[in-house]
Amino acid sequence: MIIQWFPGHMTKAIRTMEKDIKVVDVVVYVLDARAPFSCVNPKFQEVVGNKPIVYVLNKSDLADEKKNKSWQNYFSGENSVCIMLNSTQTNSTKVLLDKIDMLLSKKNEKYDKKGVKMVNRAMVIGVPNSGKSTLINNVCGKYKATTGNKPGVTKGTQWVRIGGTFELLDTPGTLWPSFENQEIAKNLAYIGSIKDEIVDQTELSLDFIEKLKKLYPELLKTRYNVNLDAEPVQILEELCLNRKFLIRGGDVDYERGAKALFDDFRKGRIGKITLEKPDDYR
Repeated sequence: MIIQWFPGHMTKAIRTMEKDIKVVDVVVYVLDARAPFSCVNPKFQEVVGNKPIVYVLNKSDLADEKKNKSWQNYFSGENSVCIMLNSTQTNSTKVLLDKIDMLLSKKNEKYDKKGVKMVNRAMVIGVPNSGKSTLINNVCGKYKATTGNKPGVTKGTQWVRIGGTFELLDTPGTLWPSFENQEIAKNLAYIGSIKDEIVDQTELSLDFIEKLKKLYPELLKTRYNVNLDAEPVQILEELCLNRKFLIRGGDVDYERGAKALFDDFRKGRIGKITLEKPDDYR
């Protein structure tokens, strides 16, 4: 199975971002903490250039805590900081505003000395379903940006004003035209950044089961009471039988089992899981 998904509106989104970046002071780069590197869009680097970046490991409450810290170190640098966040938690985004203030402190001090109050502008970027709009709504305390638990909800850019001196630009979740690394494509499919409808969920679930067997076997066994020595297809069948996922005639409903598996993972029911670590990409 080869995964490719690049709707037409994503090309338009990147072109718009290339124009908007000229009036932006800082970039808020939202990553799903369960697959941070896979969420790094190589097309964004061309857009961002040398702008300061706040990397947000969003959904960190669903990810492996030790790996969260490793990824936080990985994305922190001279011109960047990295924070862990659960953007659905009320008032959790104050740390984001504090980090933006820190990165822009020299610029703001320069204008303060001149008696000028500048409007700081931040562009929020990320792959589909990473939680960008939810984060913006949390910062604002209001539902200003359209949200949804599926990729492709935000179609165009939206400027959102916060107080008198700060503006956030929400951008559509954007992928890149070609996935040379299919492991990255699979990770994005696992976390829901690629539409479920364009991927064979049953086939994808077998790859996911194989990955869980290697990374978190005890979580897999505890959640589904399955034989870890079995092949992925046998584990999926066992999952289905345990849940009584059957179709007419008593055959196993593999598709329903696959959907339940991904729903459990995305909602944290299996446990705190991170699909990759920095050493995988050094």
